[in-house]
Amino acid sequence: MKERFSCVVALRSPAHITLVPPFWMEDVKEDKLIDALTIFSRAQSPFDISIKGFGAFKPRVIYVNVRANSSLESLRVRLEDLLKQENFPVKKEERPFHPHISIATRDLHKKAFHEAWEIFEQKKYETEWLATGVSLLRHNQKKWDVIYTSQFENKLEAN
Repeated sequence: MKERFSCVVALRSPAHITLVPPFWMEDVKEDKLIDALTIFSRAQSPFDISIKGFGAFKPRVIYVNVRANSSLESLRVRLEDLLKQENFPVKKEERPFHPHISIATRDLHKKAFHEAWEIFEQKKYETEWLATGVSLLRHNQKKWDVIYTSQFENKLEAN
């Protein structure tokens, strides 16, 4: 996407599946958020993530498609509930949860979208991995940095 369509916005963050949309909070609350994520993650079990093919939010976004996964959906709901309960400034996401990994986003021009989508719509790609934690990202005015990764510790219920 970078070489052929000059798309770089998706490269400004590590490959990820967004569980909670970005929100702003005061820096002094960061330790409290990290503590909450640590405690939350200790009770979570690792689970499989499977991706297959590509999808699009036409006409500006192309992504790797994350297959439906009740464990991922449940994790998202529990995490969002925890953050609200702990009074972190998260906003309720009104759109349905659609897990994906963006490969082109805001800088994919509408004119180039159709050409790019013709390529990716037919492209085969499939893999899976074990989700073992949750990462916290912070924007540094240029890109997103992983500032903390918690680990799931409840091995008894792993898939």
